[in-house]
Amino acid sequence: MSWLDRVRKSIPFAQKRDTPDNLWIKCPSCSEMLFTKEYEENLNVCPRCEHHGRIGADARFAQLLDPGFSVLPSPKVKEDPLKFKDQKKYPDRLKAARAANPHPDALTNAAGRIEGRKCVLGVQDFAFMGGSMGMAVGAAFVAGAERAIKDKCAYVICTAAGGARMQEGILSLMQMPKATVAISRLNRAGLPYIVVLTDPTTGGVTASYAMLGDVQIAEPGCLIGFAGQRVIQDTIREKLPEGFQRAEYLLDHGMIDMVVPRKDLRATLANVLDYLGAAKAA
Repeated sequence: MSWLDRVRKSIPFAQKRDTPDNLWIKCPSCSEMLFTKEYEENLNVCPRCEHHGRIGADARFAQLLDPGFSVLPSPKVKEDPLKFKDQKKYPDRLKAARAANPHPDALTNAAGRIEGRKCVLGVQDFAFMGGSMGMAVGAAFVAGAERAIKDKCAYVICTAAGGARMQEGILSLMQMPKATVAISRLNRAGLPYIVVLTDPTTGGVTASYAMLGDVQIAEPGCLIGFAGQRVIQDTIREKLPEGFQRAEYLLDHGMIDMVVPRKDLRATLANVLDYLGAAKAA
């Protein structure tokens, strides 16, 4: 044994402490390292650069709805109607997505109140296959609208999607007119339909129910668009303006009504529901 090994073994070292893997989180915008607990307490918003992180349906329900809300059951639809297979079978992709997420598909509804104003709140979760719009999302959207009509209250939807679900082909695109008809039914019933655009909202979702709200609200900095920036740039052969397809750019050009930080979103929705005549708790 060398003298170095003898010296090293004679020095008492403290036991190595195990550090949880999820103690820190890196902001995707400014790369600042943040305590996960502090980040979550700040509604998943970076305290340095104000980047609004993506959150799931349960976190969104807890942030926006009064205590006592109820999550509505997800409608049953035929799975894998086209027997689609790419690198994996579609049922295997669904199984993996469901194992990693608390809800059976990308859109989940809950019935409750926002500061006493009755509503049905739908939330798309980008973590579930990119929030993609398939038959299950279309059925959930229609179910949310029908529940709002039954309860005579507003339907509020928080969108987050990469577009239509490619594994369902033309059937996914059929959800666009299906959702539009459901919105028409809300309009005929005289009930508010409010859209909260979150990062990202793109593709067929943007081309349908995401841009048909009575009031369009967006979180700061979120990406909103139909085709990707590179596709547009290559098509028109021009450089796009700085901030193109971001919430603030769309606000400046009249595409949305307001950009609201997450900490103010609950109060803003309550005010909008007031203006639109939503029912308050007795």
